Amino acid sequence: MCSSQKGVCGISLRGGKEALERDLGSRRACDFRTDPEANRELMEQIQEYLTGGRKGFRVELDLWGTAFQIGVWGNLREIPYGETRSYGQVASSLGSPGAARAVGRAAGRNPVPIVVPCHRLIRGDGSLGGFGCGLDIKGFLLALEARASGGPRSKSQKRRGS
Repeated sequence: MCSSQKGVCGISLRGGKEALERDLGSRRACDFRTDPEANRELMEQIQEYLTGGRKGFRVELDLWGTAFQIGVWGNLREIPYGETRSYGQVASSLGSPGAARAVGRAAGRNPVPIVVPCHRLIRGDGSLGGFGCGLDIKGFLLALEARASGGPRSKSQKRRGS
């Protein structure tokens, strides 16, 4: 993880600090803190998430991207835990119904996976689609959320007991 003074600006699920420096170097100068306390709060929240005890994150983010990317990332944060949306659904919700591929590209550039849950994006046919951290991790995260929430739901499926 890396942070600026404003908030978390990068998380690497594969490749560690070197991958973060490479991926973020051209987009944002972040303070790659060596102090182990720097990102302790987010690390604890991610550990809680991975054990099924947390469904959302409360951390300041310092995201840098195009207006469209920022819009996609904000929309992804609105997808409830345990639910999925298709690339087309997200594109439509942004007022750009023909921009499903652009949504996929923006999600692929998400610098803070898990916190901005790009893993909740799937293809319109229900298949996983892509994931920059690997489909094995995407499948793991979706299965984790499905177990903790009682099964996967898309936007069109109604919650039971709600």
